[in-house]
Parts: sequence; C-alpha cells; structure tokens
Amino acid sequence: MTYIENIFLCLALPMLLSLLFTSGSPRRFTLFVVLGMATCLLSAYVSSFFMGRHQCSAVTTAIEIAPVCEELLKLLPLLLYFLIFEPDSHKLTPAAIGIAVGFATFENVCYLTENGAGSFVFLLIRGMSAGALHLVCGILTGLALAYVFRRPWLTCTGTVGILGVCMVLHGIYNLLITADGFWQMVGYFFPSAIIVTLFAARLLHRGRHTVFH
Repeated sequence: MTYIENIFLCLALPMLLSLLFTSGSPRRFTLFVVLGMATCLLSAYVSSFFMGRHQCSAVTTAIEIAPVCEELLKLLPLLLYFLIFEPDSHKLTPAAIGIAVGFATFENVCYLTENGAGSFVFLLIRGMSAGALHLVCGILTGLALAYVFRRPWLTCTGTVGILGVCMVLHGIYNLLITADGFWQMVGYFFPSAIIVTLFAARLLHRGRHTVFH
C-alpha cells in the first residue's frame, strides 16, 4: 500500500523549512510548489471519491473525472492568491508554474513509489508527457489570468474559458495515452510539442519587442 500522505510530508517539510531562510521570489515559488503537491494529494482524494460514487472504471475516471478535478483544484490557489494579496499580474505566471511543477513532481513520485523505477525509457517519456502536460496547463493558466485580470470585464468569462481549455487538453492527453499504437505515442509527445511552441512564440515576441524598441 502506498501512503501518499507520508510521501507528501517527506517532500514538503524540507521545502517549508527552507521558507524560514528565503525571501522574495524564491520563497514565493517554493511555497507554490508545496501548494501544487498538496493540490495533487487533494485531487487524488476527490477523484477517488467520484470514482467510487459513480462506480467508474479507471479509464473513465482518467478521461472524464480526473481532468476536471485536477484543473479546478490547481486553479483555486491562484484565485485565492489574487483575491487576497492582489499581486501584480506578472507574478501570476510563476505562481501557476510553481503549482504545476509541484503537482507533476508529487504525481511522478507517487507513481515511482507504486510502480518502481526499473524502466528508464518509460519514466523519461512519462516525465516528458504527464509532467509536461501539467506544466503546459500551468503556463497557459498563468498567462491567461495575467491577461484577463487586467481587464475586469473579462475576468469571469476569461477564467472559466482558460479552465475549460486546460480541462479539454488534459482530457485529450488522458484519452490518447489510454489508446494503443500511434495515438498513444502522439499523446506522449504532444505536451512537450506545445511547450516548445510556446517557448518559440515567446522568443519571437521578445525579438519583435526588441526590434521595435
């Protein structure tokens, strides 16, 4: 039996203790990484509850329940951060990335604990797929919220819209990796492809900004 609560404490306590000796951006990022791990732990409980409540199979849960629970729970700390502390919009993207990194890290550690670390190639692919997927959703969420929170008329619909986009991307990924053959390979690599595309777009945007200024 895997005691994910014990794993969480083992990972989170050193990070929380480090907050006593850090400040500014490093402290804030570390805190959001811990919040991401806590969100992963909570989403496991919530998804398991709905799985048992509706008598769903593991595949159905992965495709229909987990994306909704995980993306909604990852969004809540960001919304609370914005509503309580009213940070500058440029701080939202690092916060969202921190939550995504914490979520992906804790999920991968639990997977390793349960299934072992014998296959390097498979674990490498998993890190570039499941881990990258959460990072994609974190980047998109942070960028979108930073944009919509500067425009009050767009805040509600924009937040719901980016949440829907992340849920759909997550559901598509889970659907693809449960398939066989070609489509499974597409599922493994499409999160990394999105990250590369976003990074290229960022470089292009910076290049144009430099040219015009």
